[in-house]
Amino acid sequence: MEAEPLKDFSLEAYLSLEEESGVKYEYHDGTVVAMAGGTIEQGLISGNIFGELKLGLRGHQKPCRAINGEVKLHIASFNKYLYPDAMAICGPLQRAPQHQDAIINPTIIVEVLSASTERYDRGDKFFFYRQIPTLKAYILIDQYSPSIETYNRIGDLWQITRTTGLDKSLAIEALNLEIQLSAIYEGVVWE
Repeated sequence: MEAEPLKDFSLEAYLSLEEESGVKYEYHDGTVVAMAGGTIEQGLISGNIFGELKLGLRGHQKPCRAINGEVKLHIASFNKYLYPDAMAICGPLQRAPQHQDAIINPTIIVEVLSASTERYDRGDKFFFYRQIPTLKAYILIDQYSPSIETYNRIGDLWQITRTTGLDKSLAIEALNLEIQLSAIYEGVVWE
């Protein structure tokens, strides 16, 4: 069962709520929504993709860094604070002026799909993410089978690529990086 959203929250009240409760919440221009806990598979996949990004970006030709799902992303044009499952940032790290613990300039964003969030991740959330000028790729990882969709920004358009099968590699063009799907899904057992 999903928690009811809390309405009419100022940014300050939202930040205080997170700090005092120790619970992660998304902030949607005055509405606060508690983040649901994930499955074991989602946790494994999120950890694996973060680890692979971190390893792959070490010694990279341009300064890029991987960020895990504990860091907030601020989308100023919609007054939103969200928690992607993983991100990578190339170039200087830019923080939200109103909250220094949130970043504003991801190069790629990764979400691990679940039955309860898939529609949102593919729809409204992707719409919000597309407004971020620095975003070059949006990666959706299926937790129920070895399948990944990558949306690459080419000018004003987004090109979709699907990669399926543990024997394949995920090509992240924006980072000039390839990651084996077997590494992303390491430890995941499907029934």
